[in-house]
Amino acid sequence: MKNEKILVLDFGGQYNQLIARRVRECNVYCEVHPNTLSIEKIKEMNPKGIIFTGGPNSVYAADSATISTEIFKLGIPVLGICYGSQLIAHLLGGRVETAPVSEYGKTEVTIKDTSSKLFQDVNPSTICWMSHTDYIAEAPANFTVTACTPVCPVAGMENEAEGIYAVQFHPEVLHTVEGSKMLSNFVYKVCQCAGDWRMDSFVETTIQQLRERIGNGKALCALSGGVDSSVAAVLMAKAIGKQLTCVFVDHGLLRKDEGDEVEAVFGPEGHYDLNFIRVNAQERFYEKLKGVTEPEAKRKIIGEEFIRVFEEEAKKIGAVDFLVQGTIYPDVIESGLGKSAVIKSHHNVGGLPDCVDFKEIVEPLRLLFKDEVRNAGRELGIPEYLVNRQPFPGPGLGIRIIGEVTAEKVKIVQEADAIYREEIAKAGVDKNLGQYFAALTNMRSVGVMGDFRTYDYAVALRAVMTSDFMTAESAEIPWEVLHKVTNRIVNEVKGVNRVMYDCTSKPPATIEFE
Repeated sequence: MKNEKILVLDFGGQYNQLIARRVRECNVYCEVHPNTLSIEKIKEMNPKGIIFTGGPNSVYAADSATISTEIFKLGIPVLGICYGSQLIAHLLGGRVETAPVSEYGKTEVTIKDTSSKLFQDVNPSTICWMSHTDYIAEAPANFTVTACTPVCPVAGMENEAEGIYAVQFHPEVLHTVEGSKMLSNFVYKVCQCAGDWRMDSFVETTIQQLRERIGNGKALCALSGGVDSSVAAVLMAKAIGKQLTCVFVDHGLLRKDEGDEVEAVFGPEGHYDLNFIRVNAQERFYEKLKGVTEPEAKRKIIGEEFIRVFEEEAKKIGAVDFLVQGTIYPDVIESGLGKSAVIKSHHNVGGLPDCVDFKEIVEPLRLLFKDEVRNAGRELGIPEYLVNRQPFPGPGLGIRIIGEVTAEKVKIVQEADAIYREEIAKAGVDKNLGQYFAALTNMRSVGVMGDFRTYDYAVALRAVMTSDFMTAESAEIPWEVLHKVTNRIVNEVKGVNRVMYDCTSKPPATIEFE
């Protein structure tokens, strides 16, 4: 069964993927595409609704992102958010200007038309998240103003007959108290969606599609032991059984003892009846990374070397046409959507070499966000301790070591990270954390140990709270826990004399350091 679809058109907004997640939480499938997507392609995709994202520019600027007004003639409901709302006004004859007063943060919005389908069951006065310097000074003809604030005359507007809705605020962020209700109203009451996006049906449908796609062929799964690749491996195993071989590459950039732990789960003595191969390629990766300091270069080197190892193993197996990867939707988005900025190349998306010796790359989780991957894992019967495993990037410690990667630095960050994770778990503060780890900075500073001067590295600790890994808040780890971790690291890990804690949220930072 083909799922109904809501299309998010990205105009450069920082919350584009968050909009998609909120729609999916309503059990409605949603995809993000650049605003340059052609009208013909949109017709072909046949979405039930279209959402315009926010964006950093002024809609009246000559080089600002725009779209053809033909989109409003397709008979498909449209919801504009922030820049998207201003764009609707600008394209349809309204007036957008620099606001006399900019609005940022939590703002009290008055709903002027509580009979609006978009605002059904929303309180007449509700807290929303604003972030704008321009505003809609005058709504287009045939539009009703449905919401306002003391300084924003058009915080919401609509043309119900044409199915066009717009809000100046961001309903997708959690700070907009009733934002989820508004988005649910849009997809159900305006777009008339049925809500057919569920993990049980996704798993069942995907297994069937994989069987048809692979046929009698052989597939090689790039297994890291992380949540994404583990779910991809079990999904593939359910689909094609022994036609699948899982290859685990120990690139020397794993957490302490992790290689042995992965083998214990997926190897011959593990939980799953899989063809499993472990390749110890530590020296090979260290050699390739020698002298390399630029983060994107490291990612691409690691990505390419992974592929070369898989190609070599595939030749040993013989007649392997398909390479399976645990790519998920945030990887795809962060590696660049159309003309959107590349945040970082993921080794299994933007980090792939141009030439790959496989006929096809299979990415069964490519459409899922992290929380959806975990739910798919539960549907597949994967144990909870694996489903909730701490995320770990494909390039591993290569992007948790700032600057050049060496065996010595890997040892330092492995030991520091193991201490940090042990003390976090022992203190019982790991339950609400989305991700936590130690990274090695390239900063060296003077210290004192005993009667001697030291000149050693600084370790940075990171812990964030997140549900979707697209946005994150830094966690407030109790001082006594950080104090204990610091004491242990500087006393037990050779080469470290300073420990720092990273308090930055995402955005503006990313969760990982590189």
